[in-house]
Amino acid sequence: MIRITLSSVAALLVSAAVTCPSVANETWVIDTQEQWQQETSEKNQIEIKEGVASPTSKTGTLRSTLKRFEQKRSAKSIGFQQSPVWQNWNSVDNIGPANLADAPVMLSLGPQNYWIFGRYGGAKKSAKKGASKSTFQPEPATLDGFDIPLMTTPFANQFDAPGGLNKGLGGYHAWQSRDMVNWVHHGPVTEGFSKWVTSAEHVDGKTYIYYDFPNDQDPHVYVDDDLTDGKPGKNMGKALNDPSHGSDSGFIRDLEGKFHVIYEDWSPINASKRSWDSPLAGHAVSDDGVSNFKILGAAVDHRTKPTGKIGTYKHPHWAKEDPENYKTNVAEYEIHEPEQEAFGDWAAISIGGQYYLFGDYDPEHGKPMSVAWFTSPSLDQPFTFCGNIGNGHPDPDIAFAEGQFYLVTQQKTDFTSPGPWVEQVETRVGVDTTGDGNVNHWSDWHVVKETYDSMPGFAKQIARTPASLDLSDLPAGFGFQFEVKITDTTSNESKPMLGKIQLTFEP
Repeated sequence: MIRITLSSVAALLVSAAVTCPSVANETWVIDTQEQWQQETSEKNQIEIKEGVASPTSKTGTLRSTLKRFEQKRSAKSIGFQQSPVWQNWNSVDNIGPANLADAPVMLSLGPQNYWIFGRYGGAKKSAKKGASKSTFQPEPATLDGFDIPLMTTPFANQFDAPGGLNKGLGGYHAWQSRDMVNWVHHGPVTEGFSKWVTSAEHVDGKTYIYYDFPNDQDPHVYVDDDLTDGKPGKNMGKALNDPSHGSDSGFIRDLEGKFHVIYEDWSPINASKRSWDSPLAGHAVSDDGVSNFKILGAAVDHRTKPTGKIGTYKHPHWAKEDPENYKTNVAEYEIHEPEQEAFGDWAAISIGGQYYLFGDYDPEHGKPMSVAWFTSPSLDQPFTFCGNIGNGHPDPDIAFAEGQFYLVTQQKTDFTSPGPWVEQVETRVGVDTTGDGNVNHWSDWHVVKETYDSMPGFAKQIARTPASLDLSDLPAGFGFQFEVKITDTTSNESKPMLGKIQLTFEP
């Protein structure tokens, strides 16, 4: 269930921060509808529309015109950019520990250092080993990548570290993995009053665990310098003094190290009737992630027309959990018409500078919930809604681990993706070495693709290596031409969608 239009793809391409390799020397660029039409000499089973080339069947081919020079030139490289549309998702069984409960929160702290946070609960019978939890007797165990004492548990692929033997405190617990299959339980990281954990970040050896207090109100934060000790870190209290109701925030550090938070703003909607979500998402930034957040323009704004009328609704937790600051559970909102779509429970990630938001999607008119996703080339710009994934109330989070992306939810189904790049794109480049206007030397066909990797010092900034082919072995020539073969190899709704091709030359 994806909602994508070619016009939205084209708009994203215009603003996308992702670029093919750039050089100071001369380049041959194709990235607008006019350029695609002028620079294409032949195409088969490929549609070019609004600046995007995509296959109309499983495989399509395209040949460029011949770019000619008065003097011989040498080609350096050819690079490809696909649209930032990210439909390349595959459903999988739940990722993480079998007994992780409530909304999962993930952090990737580098290769083979993956963390997931949730409440410590029971597990389905199919996820347990032979014995029931009440009769299970733990035994010492070893696990590759862990040089600490471990004990077996009644849960498949799960082990207790010393911190995991500490008594739970009614909040979230931490599990660690080296391979996204086996999980080591390290024990509590929050307490009963701080059980509404929404997001986490990491910097300089310290983990920032954000929670709502009371539920669906201002984000608070623990700063934890040891996730393995089975104890919560230092509770720093309120991080953002949010003037609106709602929270369920997602936090991400930008490349300058500043902390950004995307949070629900319930001021335009009766959130109690819309899965506690909203068409409006606020945005704030802080240097340290703990205090002095400055509220900026909205990250997401899908409000309809305000009526000027004020309505009310009740929340079940505010006065009960924090009676000192909340004397009532009644909240006001401005009524908007017509009915609005609602989003929330935000999670963020950046790939090569292109930012993505994932969250709840509660459509209008009682349609089923799913995961919504948005994208923007900058945190300084509003995010564009692009589509949705799966079914059910997701409360999602996302992380990069083991060479792919993991989208986890509180439903029975999670999702994995190799990344926004969709397989497969093949290319070859021809050279006119004599100047007669005909190609007389072709390179071999090569598959090109983007690759991704973790970025040292960041948990949610992912490095992107553009899809390109080195052409330095080609002979010099008076003219150059390229061919592209696009094949949709996926079983999901995605397909390769080329937005830009760039061929660079030596002087």
